Amino acid sequence: MAAAMLTIPVVDGLAKYLSDGYSPLFISWARYAVACVFILPVAFLRFGRNVLPRHNLAAHFFRTLCLVVAMTLYFVSISLIPMATAISAFFIAPVCATAMAVVFLGERLTRWKIAALMCGVAGVFFIVQPQGGIQPGILLALLAGVAFAAYLVATRAASRQSDPVKTLVFQCLVGTLLLTPQMILTFQMPQLEVLHLFTLLGLLSVVSHLMSISAFRYAETSVLSPLVYLELVGALIIGYLVFNDTPGAAELVGAVLIIIGGVLLLRKTGR
Repeated sequence: MAAAMLTIPVVDGLAKYLSDGYSPLFISWARYAVACVFILPVAFLRFGRNVLPRHNLAAHFFRTLCLVVAMTLYFVSISLIPMATAISAFFIAPVCATAMAVVFLGERLTRWKIAALMCGVAGVFFIVQPQGGIQPGILLALLAGVAFAAYLVATRAASRQSDPVKTLVFQCLVGTLLLTPQMILTFQMPQLEVLHLFTLLGLLSVVSHLMSISAFRYAETSVLSPLVYLELVGALIIGYLVFNDTPGAAELVGAVLIIIGGVLLLRKTGR
């Protein structure tokens, strides 16, 4: 799980680097399309022609749609603002998912959840810094977090589970189709010198997803969930080393508050 969370910022760093010459909308499509190239052979070897889930297709489609929206908005945001700032705002997703689950799934609102929501809101306030005007990149990162929260709630609401590889194949194929219109509008033939970066973008996406799936087979959710915040550490390191990005004090305070909110959500008891 730690390796998976530290791999994701590498994917984001590649997307940010490529956004200097290519539209984030095209990069979003490329990530899914290249991922298909790597995951489909694995799926065919395991399942033959039966590579797609057969049940709960509507739920699979809605979850994929939420993921596509979240990823596209996030890729656009990191083309505008530092990676650490974007991922800090994006991490509103777990707290936002808690609020959605209370409203749409009827889950109980405990004191720990209330505290987490308060920390999340306070963290967003520090990151957004409304007195200076809301930056478009930060707003897009927050919206990406909301879309990802909807994905988490949709996944939690699904009554049946399919094989992780089949789920990933569905996400890659349908995601590629959903993103094709924006690819057509922003298409630009990749130069030979960056083809390996586009390839690495898709490959690392598949690897990080499969590593996280495997992690949940060997450890409980309560053990693995805090490791998600290693993604912020990775974003800070890559942002500084590659892009010379340094988040401000207010943004760091906001990130810490959101992380505290996420940790509070791990409490299984409390009223």
